[in-house]
Amino acid sequence: MTLEECYVALEGNYTDAIGRLRSEKLVRKFAIKFLDDPSFQLLEDSLASQDYSEAFRAAHTIKGVCQNLSFNKLGNSSDQLTESLRGGWTDAAGSLVEQVRADYRQTINALRQLDDN
Repeated sequence: MTLEECYVALEGNYTDAIGRLRSEKLVRKFAIKFLDDPSFQLLEDSLASQDYSEAFRAAHTIKGVCQNLSFNKLGNSSDQLTESLRGGWTDAAGSLVEQVRADYRQTINALRQLDDN
């Protein structure tokens, strides 16, 4: 899968990412680094231990990385979760966590299919 096809699969904005980072090489480099980013695991661990301030920080980090890379779908859901957790756990946070999990899986699956170009 090409980088542009990957962006379609993860529902991101390839054109914006290229515009922000100025080259496909840099976009690819940072997109692949996302696979090793510990923020999602931190989010899961923080939620499991009910440390909602740490969960907020993890969701906020995911949101920021996604905005920089134009991973729009995951960026939008993590933004909503960030706002929901801003003051601690909310009733809405549960469904938002599930959406972030689904969007994260979609993003990771697309990134793992990138060609080794």
